[in-house]
Amino acid sequence: MTEDIYLETYLFVSLTEYRICLYDTKNNKNLYNECLKREENLSNIDLSVLIKFLDNNIFKIEKLVGKFIKNIFLILETDKIYKHSFGIKKKNYDNYINKKFLEKIIVDAKDFYRENNNNYKILHILINKYIVDGNQYSVFEDGIRGDNLSLEIEFLSISNNFVFEVDKILKRYQIKIIRYLDGNYIKNFFQNDNTELPAMVHKIHNGINNNEVKLVNKNLKKLGFFEKFFQFFS
Repeated sequence: MTEDIYLETYLFVSLTEYRICLYDTKNNKNLYNECLKREENLSNIDLSVLIKFLDNNIFKIEKLVGKFIKNIFLILETDKIYKHSFGIKKKNYDNYINKKFLEKIIVDAKDFYRENNNNYKILHILINKYIVDGNQYSVFEDGIRGDNLSLEIEFLSISNNFVFEVDKILKRYQIKIIRYLDGNYIKNFFQNDNTELPAMVHKIHNGINNNEVKLVNKNLKKLGFFEKFFQFFS
């Protein structure tokens, strides 16, 4: 059996299906993949059906790996995920706009969003535009000259009430959701790509999108801000 460090469990929840996968990140393959198709035209995620689905599959995965599942990634495709976009601008008093200056703006934007949307959990923070003195960039260029930096930032979030209900379900199995992700965002990022969904999730989580700010837990060791992608503490 592949070492546990390379195994990740993904739970996909949408209006049309529930799917659970055990993904081998080292060898890029599914070790377990079970799907429950649902009736069409449903308007809500039925949590009671989700419980039955998990009852039928959690034990099978644990038997396969020979130990309990402790953590899981939850990928949602639902209109309950809200998109909020706004712009933020900051004056630069140095000769160059560097990564530290960019980080300050992102933290300010995050704090502003949370102050005005404290009933929502942030899933993703995406930077859609960088504008330096009226010039637009698709990715950040460290050390560019400019007096002002503006960002167009998009927040993808979900209500804390929904998070509470789903967390409560997974606690029945002593499983912790280590990250919520937006399935539609992931699929759109890999549009026209033949990558399978579990591989998409793994790549998004590990920073393939250079314009996504990655939220990490406060108790984790702080990583370099721009090792491969944005990092700061939530």
